[in-house]
Amino acid sequence: MKLIAGNSNRPLAEAIAAYLDTPLTKASVRRFADMEVFVEILENIRGEDVFVIQSTSYPANDHLMELLVTLDGLKRASARRITAVIPYFGYARQDRKTGPRTPISAKLVANLIVTAGANRVLTIDLHAGQIQGFFDIPTDNLFAAPVFAKDYFDRLGKGPTTVVSPDVGGVLRARAFGKRLDAELAIIDKRRERAGDSEVMNVIGDVSGRRCILVDDIVDSGGTLCNAAVALMERGAASVHAYVTHGVLSGGAVARVSASPIVDLVITDSIVATEAVRMSRNVNQSSIAPLLGEAIKRISDESSVSSLFD
Repeated sequence: MKLIAGNSNRPLAEAIAAYLDTPLTKASVRRFADMEVFVEILENIRGEDVFVIQSTSYPANDHLMELLVTLDGLKRASARRITAVIPYFGYARQDRKTGPRTPISAKLVANLIVTAGANRVLTIDLHAGQIQGFFDIPTDNLFAAPVFAKDYFDRLGKGPTTVVSPDVGGVLRARAFGKRLDAELAIIDKRRERAGDSEVMNVIGDVSGRRCILVDDIVDSGGTLCNAAVALMERGAASVHAYVTHGVLSGGAVARVSASPIVDLVITDSIVATEAVRMSRNVNQSSIAPLLGEAIKRISDESSVSSLFD
């Protein structure tokens, strides 16, 4: 097995390597003067089972190009099998046509990754499960739920709890997480009555006097999450906590979360923490390195990955 890290999330790659007790393969990922990406693998990888660890987070286009160039270099160096380990799969929110003359960019990126030379993809909490079908190669979509469930029981313990989906699209994810916690389910129904008006938030389910756990795959600006927290508190929730896999947290998102009723927001390290995240009083990270490391080990050993979630 060979592990290769791009520049998107070096700390996570090093944590995965430590879990597997396997050193990262020496590689040079750098730029020419005009910012062209150049990759050179500095070890022999002919006939090897290679795993490239690279999130396509900010700057998304640079990190995506690093991944593609690395995959091409490995293919041309005769690696036996190349697995693209993409903890955060960028462009996943563009998974369908949202209007006339708009692209399905998630499919385009999937095509690029396959064409570049990937034989397999390993990712975590895709924005939409059907994106797995965009790849014409085996794709493993892991879930952060076991990591979050452990954090929940370690810090919050048992109590009257309701898991809340901040929108209708996340109901399946919230229901699966609620099953792990033996909790009830509620749904936030959000809509705009007219353009320019603020969203009307309705809560489907009983949240009065209960600890509410918001669950989502991506938090970007934080607006949806914070509005949902306000709606829950207005309907009598005892407290609001949030578990979100990918902490994009762009712009003033961390400040927005800090000023909201959310007691704490737990994200994973699929994306490198910004200075704002590290300094925040109520945004914390849980590591997915053991989860990804174990999945990589099982793929290399040709053993079951799905049994990780039994």
